[in-house]
Amino acid sequence: MSRSERLLDLIQILRRHRRPVSGRTLAGEMDVSIRTLYRDIATLQGQGAPIEGEAGLGYVLKPGFMLPPLMFTDEEIEAIVLGSRWVARQPDKRLSAAATDALAKIAAVLPDDLREDLDATALLVGPHGDAVESIDLGLVRQAIRNERKLGFLYRDAGGAASERLIWPFALGFFDKVRVVVAWCETRQDFRHFRADRMSGLNTTYPLSGRRQALLKEWRATLDAPKRQPGA
Repeated sequence: MSRSERLLDLIQILRRHRRPVSGRTLAGEMDVSIRTLYRDIATLQGQGAPIEGEAGLGYVLKPGFMLPPLMFTDEEIEAIVLGSRWVARQPDKRLSAAATDALAKIAAVLPDDLREDLDATALLVGPHGDAVESIDLGLVRQAIRNERKLGFLYRDAGGAASERLIWPFALGFFDKVRVVVAWCETRQDFRHFRADRMSGLNTTYPLSGRRQALLKEWRATLDAPKRQPGA
């Protein structure tokens, strides 16, 4: 690994740590000596990277630091293209357009050789499933971001309809269906709702809890006995 590659790897590792991390931990992840790690930290700081901390206390990269998007590995380019193409094929029109625009912005600032690699990637995305939503998934994503409740009419697998009021905190994208993960006021429990069975969507009051707390609590229930979506 070249020194420039090592410095980029160090930046990426620091990005993953939200709290100060010791130099020995960083050196272990980088598989370098502690002296080399300290030199690399000093080099990055000298080049303007906002790394705070010191030996014995740990280091943290301040939020908002952006690397020039000029150094992508082959695998990183393939991941960017494949992910963007997959999102672009989804029925969420606004998210699809955003993926296409984001890929175009990345391509615009890449060097010529990397732009050619991006255009020529051999990883393709197949057609999405047959399920079609009658609701605007953009409204669901907005409600999740703004921590607002959602009301709608839901039909289960047997076609029975019920009015629901939920606290949405996640949206799952699968090949054939999109699933809203939420706390359901009607059932007083966590529930998963297929987007293609939802209709009459409307945004209502602010959530009675924080989205992050709901997500954490839901994850803690994943080992519990499974329920059918929307049951």
